[in-house]
Amino acid sequence: MKTKFIFITGGVLSSLGKGLASSSIGALMESRGLTITLLKFDPYINVDPGTMNPFQHGEVFVTDDGAETDLDLGHYERYTHTKLSQKNNCTTGRIYHSVITKERRGDYLGGTVQVIPHITDEIKRTIMELADDVDVVITEVGGTVGDIESLPFLEAIRQFKVDVGRENVCYIHLTLVPYIKTAGELKTKPTQHSVKGLSEIGIQPDILLCRTDRLLPPEIKAKIALFCNVEQDAVITAKDVETIYEVPIVFHQEGLDEKIIELLHMWTKAPNLSMWEEIVQKIKNPLDEVYIAVVGKYVNLRDSYKSLNEALAHGGLANECLVNLEHVDSEEIERNGIGDDISRADGILVPGGFGQRGIEGKIEVIRYAREHRVPFFGICLGMQLAVTEYVRNVAGLERAHSAEFDPDTPDPVIYLMKEWTNYQKETVEQRHEGSDKGGTMRLGAYPCHLLEGSFAYEAYKEEDISERHRHRYEFNTRYRELLTNKGMRISGLSPDNELVEIIEIPDHPWFLGCQFHPEFKSRPWSPHPLFREFIGASLNAKRSGG
Repeated sequence: MKTKFIFITGGVLSSLGKGLASSSIGALMESRGLTITLLKFDPYINVDPGTMNPFQHGEVFVTDDGAETDLDLGHYERYTHTKLSQKNNCTTGRIYHSVITKERRGDYLGGTVQVIPHITDEIKRTIMELADDVDVVITEVGGTVGDIESLPFLEAIRQFKVDVGRENVCYIHLTLVPYIKTAGELKTKPTQHSVKGLSEIGIQPDILLCRTDRLLPPEIKAKIALFCNVEQDAVITAKDVETIYEVPIVFHQEGLDEKIIELLHMWTKAPNLSMWEEIVQKIKNPLDEVYIAVVGKYVNLRDSYKSLNEALAHGGLANECLVNLEHVDSEEIERNGIGDDISRADGILVPGGFGQRGIEGKIEVIRYAREHRVPFFGICLGMQLAVTEYVRNVAGLERAHSAEFDPDTPDPVIYLMKEWTNYQKETVEQRHEGSDKGGTMRLGAYPCHLLEGSFAYEAYKEEDISERHRHRYEFNTRYRELLTNKGMRISGLSPDNELVEIIEIPDHPWFLGCQFHPEFKSRPWSPHPLFREFIGASLNAKRSGG
């Protein structure tokens, strides 16, 4: 079967949910037995989001091959079974970087390099690069129709229909149909204007996904179809739902997958959504609930911890309980100390992050979790600060710190390792204080060997695992013997025993810190083992009264 292409654009305003819509369409295509992959175009000039503040663009999602990508790739992996890589996220910066590199090499034979055809051809080449061995390529164009930054991408996908044939392309436009409470009416004008703007670029959408808080009545669908030049059964209600994992089910009930198959002239097996129905059933009917405090410094923007929040929810699914999250600002703890939001928590999690701000507040929370025997999970920076806290308050080295935050500390328990083995490249990587931030991070999947009998081993039930990383600083092995003698357990190491990946406190209900980011590999149908066990331990702590 010839590869088919679905393009998803957005209108009216941002944050309507193009990423979730793209992911859900991928899930629906997979439910029909098709193989798929997804691609996200981001119109910003950064080569990737790796150096961007989470407040600017939400979390940075990391793939196995070490690509720092848009958070929507996290949605793609959580909804489908496809494994994504650097090829699945492309920015304006990367497109222009590639074209300029080719121009400097002389690839264009002295010609004038222009947006059309050179930039648009590079965009189309990026799409075609993913077309091998899959039935459907789903491409999401970031931004909103009308943004100047998105124009080269929209022009490229307009041309794409001519290149591969009309029957192989489907354009889906996500728009807004607001309900005006004072008038008691659904308003279609924003959708009409959005489609008009897209049509002026030369793209006539085949399907409209109408984001709204209620089901669209037939007369509203008929009006939208008439004014936007689409068939009435191509006007799909993208209704607000209780849980994001309900979106594929709602889209299917609206006939979205059937319409896509019809427009693309495909023949597939009947859809099977039983897995999604089971997930939604568990989410809506928990047997218990648990309260988790997430202590960080990006708490005012929940997208900063998107994968983390979802992984915690998956841990709840595995234990058939509802996970209530309280995001606690670590700077607030520095100002006011441990408050009720921490003291009533069934479990405490300190996630990854960068920078000095809020560090001592996190260390204070970790000490509280250790001394009060509250289940604790430290991820990346959370693990490093757990080591710092233990060295200070158990091993007695009061000025111990990470060299990232205190270069003059006499006891740099976390430090910048000058050399380490990159198992992906099968080479020794080097870094120093003046090196680039992104270029010297450990990024992507690295192997880890687990100690039998540890919390980690009991979670994974295997000795050798692989997890995704994103950090520069490492556990200083000079302090390994001291910490072990003082009761800390090193339960995860790199194959060469040089990199400490997991630390635990065995004399504790559940206290574990890991250098990697397990949230990137958690799926609703396959919750990550560490999140499953952390939520299970927190649930046990609640039931036993703490």
